[in-house]
Amino acid sequence: MTVDSTITAKPQWSRILLKISGEAFSGKTDVGIDGATVEAIAKEIYELRQSFAVDIAVVVGGGNIWRGETGVAMGIDQSQADYMGMLATVINALALQDVLEHLGQPTRVQTAIQMAQIAEPYIRRRAMRHLEKGRVVILAAGTGNPFFTTDTAAALRAIEIEAEVLLKGTHSGTDGIYSDDPRLNQEATKFEQLSYIDVINKGLRAMDTTAITLCMENNLPIVMFDLMTTGNSHALLAGDKIGTLVSND
Repeated sequence: MTVDSTITAKPQWSRILLKISGEAFSGKTDVGIDGATVEAIAKEIYELRQSFAVDIAVVVGGGNIWRGETGVAMGIDQSQADYMGMLATVINALALQDVLEHLGQPTRVQTAIQMAQIAEPYIRRRAMRHLEKGRVVILAAGTGNPFFTTDTAAALRAIEIEAEVLLKGTHSGTDGIYSDDPRLNQEATKFEQLSYIDVINKGLRAMDTTAITLCMENNLPIVMFDLMTTGNSHALLAGDKIGTLVSND
């Protein structure tokens, strides 16, 4: 990793993959892209790069624009609906790239579906080289295959680029993994730490089972935390216990 001589703080992990849902981009509007929200997300990422010697890759979802299950409910073939969802993630990736670069953070968008006019194709070694040069790499279009979620894409890409942790940022005020939805059940309890098997066996809605299994088989820790609380990501990299840790320990 290439380290900027002006950066002195040593992070808890030197290479991270941040998963951001598409819904996070919509802010309080629920659909579309909210400029202020994207700016807030970009500032969190920018400030991490300014504060720590850390490589950052980002996987974005597209649920604020299109969800595959919505298309299936309309009678669209699931493969077709999922490809439409992949294109939605590219729109979010380009929005995030633009704001990051206005902040002065060099950024590259790579997509699992080739679209040469607007992004690079995803090539593992090229992505890793960008990270080594201090660029934020935004990975879009999921895995490039239907039937796989962007959670699974995040787990897969994190393993491929040798990230040390997968950070799943939430946006709904939930600051980790709970026994039930805390917005609906006031008696829901927060877990500070879980094993992968616990998440699967308890049916906790942290990530889909395929993503959890990939992380378990490759010993990749997951931290689920509230991305939209300013300073949370900084505190997390500084070593504070934020959110819920999922690991083999």
